[in-house]
Amino acid sequence: MKTKKFYITTPLYCVNAKPHLGHVYTTLAADVLARHLRSRDIPVHFQTGTDEHGTSIERAALERGMEPKAWCDSISKEFRSLWKKLNIRYDHFIRTTDLSHETAVQAVFEKLLKTGDIYPGSYEGLYCSSCENFYEESELKAGLCPVHGSPAEKVSEETYFFRLSRYEGALLAHYVKHPDFLSPRHRAQEMINFVKSGLKDISVSRTKVRWGVPLRSAPGHTVYVWFDALLNYVTGPGYNPEHPSADFGQAWPADVQLVGKEIFRFHAVIWPAILMALGLELPRKVYAHGWWTINGEKMSKSRGNFIKAEDVVRDFGVDALRYFLLREVPFGQDGDFSIEALKRRYNSDLANDLGNLFSRIMSMAAKYLDHRLPEKPGASETFRSLSAATGEIDRALEALRFEEALELIWRGIGRLNRLVDERKPWELAGNDLPGLKSFLHEMIWCLRVVAGWLDPFMPDTASKMQLQLGVGRSSDGTAPHKLPPLFPRKQDEKTGDISTN
Repeated sequence: MKTKKFYITTPLYCVNAKPHLGHVYTTLAADVLARHLRSRDIPVHFQTGTDEHGTSIERAALERGMEPKAWCDSISKEFRSLWKKLNIRYDHFIRTTDLSHETAVQAVFEKLLKTGDIYPGSYEGLYCSSCENFYEESELKAGLCPVHGSPAEKVSEETYFFRLSRYEGALLAHYVKHPDFLSPRHRAQEMINFVKSGLKDISVSRTKVRWGVPLRSAPGHTVYVWFDALLNYVTGPGYNPEHPSADFGQAWPADVQLVGKEIFRFHAVIWPAILMALGLELPRKVYAHGWWTINGEKMSKSRGNFIKAEDVVRDFGVDALRYFLLREVPFGQDGDFSIEALKRRYNSDLANDLGNLFSRIMSMAAKYLDHRLPEKPGASETFRSLSAATGEIDRALEALRFEEALELIWRGIGRLNRLVDERKPWELAGNDLPGLKSFLHEMIWCLRVVAGWLDPFMPDTASKMQLQLGVGRSSDGTAPHKLPPLFPRKQDEKTGDISTN
């Protein structure tokens, strides 16, 4: 029997516009977790992708004089290009226009029609075309969508319904039995209260949307985009009720499903109910992180107030962006993005604390170690106590407390900086050369530990450090490699034009 892989998912990103930092945040968190687990020889299946059906995408293509599929191809390619630029290593990139996904969605719909979990009817409600979601009057803010701020339209049409109400009790029982399923805890109660207030059956097909997966048994209907998109988490690893895949069980159930808080309800209520209807195991954890805001408003394409990741990378580098997004704000909370805050973190944490420490030690190692890096750690209390933090860092990372893991790493870096100030190796060079060599051996092994800690968060930086530190090859007789500073300090001169639209 093949080993079950640790399955991590991001939501599918809608291709009605180009990617921005809001998308980067979720995908980066998934990448860091996946890299950490792989480093511990845990098999991982990390899936991300693009949501490519629905009115908003058809409209975006029409506005640019393109066919919907051509538009989807171009924007999906931009997402993949950005993930490559940001050093994000996924195992599968799924598109909802993939033939395997579309046929599986059709098969799921037919299966649930036969079991009675889906049935025909008609619907009238208030609809936001931007998020392709129906809302109750009480959920709107002055008649506007609570997510996009756009007017909700009254829509009436023939439809098929999913019997969400059938699973109200089962969902509440699951929440009680699996308290970590809804995460973080401070967001769970809102979902529980929503289910307790009574669930209504939901519309899962459209007659007025051409760009979607057509129903086999009702040719005039297409599958509601959210029903279609949610199924990617099982169709990606191979689920199709009409053509069972032997590999599906290697990934499913998902271990961690990362989503933004604005789509938590879909993933905490509708998605597990669909899985119950299909007789499939539920994911172990659905985690809703916070928003990055600009001047207190959610960063979004519809508001036009988003930051382009490419602009930030151009001025600060990939690893600085990766570090800032996961250090600045606890993962489950909201945070306001500013270039000023990023520059402060860059100069203080990266250029000064880490970069300066590494440069000082490696410069002295090149000069005083006779081109011989230490093979084995000595009997150093500093090395032992520093290494002892590894378990705590691992636990924080696996609990998605990324900022806590980075805080612990920087605590270790701070300790090494203090040790340099106390031991004054530049003075040892003049009066105690054996003592200096012993100190540098100790520091090099401590920096090897730090580089290992940093690897999931800042893989390029960790790789540069490990190259100079002789990690992964015989060190004895090998000179430290000379490379440019890890993070050249940013002066007060103006950086490039980082656009917020």
